[in-house]
Amino acid sequence: MASSKALITAFLFVLTLSSMSMSQAARHLMQTTAPNLPGIPTLPKPTLPPLPSLPTLPQGNVPPLATIPTLPQPTLPSLPTTLPPLPSSIPTIPSLPNIPSIPTFTIPTTMPSIPFLSPPPSTSSP
Repeated sequence: MASSKALITAFLFVLTLSSMSMSQAARHLMQTTAPNLPGIPTLPKPTLPPLPSLPTLPQGNVPPLATIPTLPQPTLPSLPTTLPPLPSSIPTIPSLPNIPSIPTFTIPTTMPSIPFLSPPPSTSSP
């Protein structure tokens, strides 16, 4: 366990030092001027041969589509215009049986006192 704590501590220490040195190196690079680099030469454009033309495909004879026969339209029954009457009396709900009460428990709010033992008698040296 102690070796893993030491390994983690060493890793964090190295990470801290490396990030500080990297930030110093980045600042140094930002403060320096860029060197004059030669330009990139232009390359000649390749000439490609023209694409061949697409051949024309022969047109086939397609038979005409079959006609769909017409079906008779179904007739729906008409909806009633009047609603049935509401019931005049509402049924009564049966009462629930009596449920026994749950006993209540008191939770102590104070800690009980623990009696302290007296210290052992001291030995007297002559």
